[in-house]
Amino acid sequence: MELAFIPSPSRGVLYLGPIPLRGYAFCIIIGVFVAVWLGNKRWIARGGRAGTVADIAVWAVPFGLVGGRLYHVITDYELYFSEGRDWVDAFKIWEGGLGIWGAIALGALGAWIGCRRRGIPMPAYADAVAPGIALAQAIGRWGNWFNQELYGKPTDLPWALEITSSADGRVPGTYHPTFLYESLWCIGVAVLVIWADRRFRLGHGRAFALYVAAYCAGRGWIEYMRVDDAHHILGLRLNVWTAIFVFLLAVVYLVVSAKKSPGREAVVEPGAEASGGEADGGEKPDEADDADKDDEAKDDEAKDGAGSAKKT
Repeated sequence: MELAFIPSPSRGVLYLGPIPLRGYAFCIIIGVFVAVWLGNKRWIARGGRAGTVADIAVWAVPFGLVGGRLYHVITDYELYFSEGRDWVDAFKIWEGGLGIWGAIALGALGAWIGCRRRGIPMPAYADAVAPGIALAQAIGRWGNWFNQELYGKPTDLPWALEITSSADGRVPGTYHPTFLYESLWCIGVAVLVIWADRRFRLGHGRAFALYVAAYCAGRGWIEYMRVDDAHHILGLRLNVWTAIFVFLLAVVYLVVSAKKSPGREAVVEPGAEASGGEADGGEKPDEADDADKDDEAKDDEAKDGAGSAKKT
């Protein structure tokens, strides 16, 4: 008998008249807003203009949604194209089913288009939005809770997730809440990237690479716990192999980039310096702070010189 567990919502959608309000969609939308908000603050701190992150997100977010859905449909095509299934369901993104690998890949393409139109270096933009993306994933995972999906193996732990639905082959019971594990892991990844970025002044895409590597490290063991249907290669789920491969790519990029382009970009957005960092958001970039300190030192020297002249 379970003494404690995390209850699942009785339904994942509410109706405002004829309009459906889906918990999964709300989690995605809130996550996007949080990612843009935090990315904007970090972009301004690096010397960019306020609003640039949102402008580029207009390209990145739709591309990311399409990419995430394509990855899911391709890797789980049986859900939509096997006998007895309706292929039209492949377009019902609000019912769940986004693959993070496809979302990041096509989302990066959309961001590249936006950055190219603004003359902005893509790696600098990626560094600014990296922890925000991790937080967006943390929030988005709660959409799986609303849909009672992507849970782990059976357990009677106090934080077990209660599944009450029997639709699509589900078996009611208590399971590992892998959505919660990944949500908490993503929050930790965001904190790690922010700390490392401040401590080591990561630039040229290395903050984003750290996010990717840290996320993959967690996704690997969390994916291993899941019990939903998935393709297997050599006994491991496809997404476990994907996490391993992407993790290695991220680590290689970190090492190579640190050797080829140490430090951080001096300019992240052409023309932003002329408009003034404070006017764009009240937060100066690191380089501006250093310049202010140099000016203060020069003023002090000038005062000392003037005082010496008066004494002589």
